[in-house]
Amino acid sequence: MKKKELGKIGKKLALVGTTLAMTLAMVGGSLAPVMSVHAEEMPGYVRSKYTNEWIPAEQAALRPLAIMMPTDKKAQPSYGIGNAKILYEIMEEGEISRQLAIIDNWHGLPQIGNIRSCRAYYIPEATEWDPILVHFGGVVYMKDRITAPDINNLSGSAQYGVGGGTVGAAAFFRTTDKKAPHNAYTSGQGVMNVCAQLGYSLFNREGFYNQKNFTFAEGVNTLEQYGVAAQTANVIDLSQIFTYTKSALAYNPADGLYYKTLHGAPQVDALTGQQLAFANVIVQNTKWCQLDKNGYLYFQNYDATEDGYFFTKGKCIHVTWQKTGDYTPTVYYDDFGNEIQLNEGKTYIAVAQKGRPVLYN
Repeated sequence: MKKKELGKIGKKLALVGTTLAMTLAMVGGSLAPVMSVHAEEMPGYVRSKYTNEWIPAEQAALRPLAIMMPTDKKAQPSYGIGNAKILYEIMEEGEISRQLAIIDNWHGLPQIGNIRSCRAYYIPEATEWDPILVHFGGVVYMKDRITAPDINNLSGSAQYGVGGGTVGAAAFFRTTDKKAPHNAYTSGQGVMNVCAQLGYSLFNREGFYNQKNFTFAEGVNTLEQYGVAAQTANVIDLSQIFTYTKSALAYNPADGLYYKTLHGAPQVDALTGQQLAFANVIVQNTKWCQLDKNGYLYFQNYDATEDGYFFTKGKCIHVTWQKTGDYTPTVYYDDFGNEIQLNEGKTYIAVAQKGRPVLYN
């Protein structure tokens, strides 16, 4: 990307901050909409494809970051993770999971991370959002994909573990409050700077960007239309899926959100101190196998035969899912073959190893 294009982005963001100052709030250094009963009448706003909330059209035109973040107990809490509109958690080797945070309003964040290495099976999850993928190295199994010309990634170390250079390494910095490998970070400005140097577009790319990933409900989806098939789910226990973190989510009927815990404690954003909360929770059962003696895993990201669960508003239904290609969205269906309708807000997706059960009550 040329410096001229980067300058245009800055002017657009400044214009948003000036003309919509009365209707925007600063959250973690990034623009976030203040909801109003008159939001639909306000020019220059569109529905977020991530959450269905009203956001400035200028923000919707910009690509998100897909950032690899750890679940290691010593690494908590992470900076900027509360800005993730979509948060994936998937197992890695050693019975430790890792997170992929899809963050659309990242430009003003002063510190993002900590940042860890990537695995091949995170890439198909990331690419359906056409992001800039931010990671700190990886493994040899992702070599062919991470170096493909359609992938725009930034890596603080050898990008596939045994080589591949440090693409955009200038975007990263280390702190002294934690020991490596838990102290690598980036910032919104750092990402913008290296994207300009590497020629990465900050705008959604035609031919890669999906106008729609989820289907959102008109109003509130309580799942009551499913009758007895919608089971009570006030607590979602993922301890048999993620045995190290014992990740779990608890429903708060006061605001209709599921609050996430990690290692038995609230999972919070280091920038705000706020606990992560989601309107929608999806458990996606996935075929998998172990690749080698090091314990590296394979997940079958493309499938049309597997199932899972959709949780919202304290209820749960059984679902099936389908994904046919890298840039093709994963689509979730109810047992009648209809695409599920998510509620407005953030979504947490646990990509579970098939055979490991989710518990809820």
